[in-house]
Amino acid sequence: MEAIAPQTWTGIRAVLTTNLYGLPDRMAALRQRCDAHGLVLIEDVAHAIETEVDGTPLGAFGEAAAFSLSKHVDAYRGGVLAVADPRLRGEVERIRAGILAEPTFRRRVVDIAKPPARALLEAAGILRLLRKTREATAERHVERPGGSHRMDLRPDALRRAIAAGPVLAAFDPWVRVDRHDYPERPSIADLKRILERLRGLDADRERRIHGVERLCGALDCVTPGARNASPLPLFRVPLLVADREAAMATLAGHGVLVRYVYDPPLDDYAGPEFIAPSSAPAAGRWWVRHALPIDPLIADAALPVLHGLQAARGFAAAP
Repeated sequence: MEAIAPQTWTGIRAVLTTNLYGLPDRMAALRQRCDAHGLVLIEDVAHAIETEVDGTPLGAFGEAAAFSLSKHVDAYRGGVLAVADPRLRGEVERIRAGILAEPTFRRRVVDIAKPPARALLEAAGILRLLRKTREATAERHVERPGGSHRMDLRPDALRRAIAAGPVLAAFDPWVRVDRHDYPERPSIADLKRILERLRGLDADRERRIHGVERLCGALDCVTPGARNASPLPLFRVPLLVADREAAMATLAGHGVLVRYVYDPPLDDYAGPEFIAPSSAPAAGRWWVRHALPIDPLIADAALPVLHGLQAARGFAAAP
């Protein structure tokens, strides 16, 4: 927050948090700053559905909060928008009704067939392998050509979408990345799976905290923010490695896939035409070159490979 110029706070209308990888932003200070300037605080809790700050869950600080159900909950689709003012619920439901479409016939058939097929594959021990294969091929090559970690910006199309006004449909090519069926209303099978996964969040939290502690205790390259915080159920544990792409390739060769890499930084990806330039772009560029996010749920599988990387290449020290 200290890196943001004082005049910036008086020239904006809202603040959107990140809580990257589940590491909480400075929520109490942000809340105070927003109150002082009359700003709306919106929380992105996609990576932090299980995290609390001083006993208060993330998502309870702002006027609105967005949760993902495809991250910690692992429900493959959907999310939750929470609003602090219950009087807004009717308007939110109206907007949702205008966005969502009924599932296609194909989707309904797949939803009926998927649970028994999934159980069979899981029992046979090949479900995880199929998921890794899908993540490593379809997602990267369809949405992120050329091995990029981000989809193509398509600036000309983005200019036209912005000119069309604040209409979600105009931004569909960017919103739908990796989730082309996002506008479809959840089916009964989807809702049952989501509820089942939500009931398992407490157990998931414990597994994540255990994985975070394993990684922090075994590696010197965990970022200071993750290491110094009290044990948190992080979505990913960010490490600082000398050569991230080489580390990712080595991990992939051992069946450990790395996702949620945000490279290039927005300053270089979108530029000043579409975003407000960062006050410290060099720091962002350094981070994306060296940050390696590891899923704490697979800490046991990742650690032997990471120990080998540490011995062979060393890790990057934060400047």
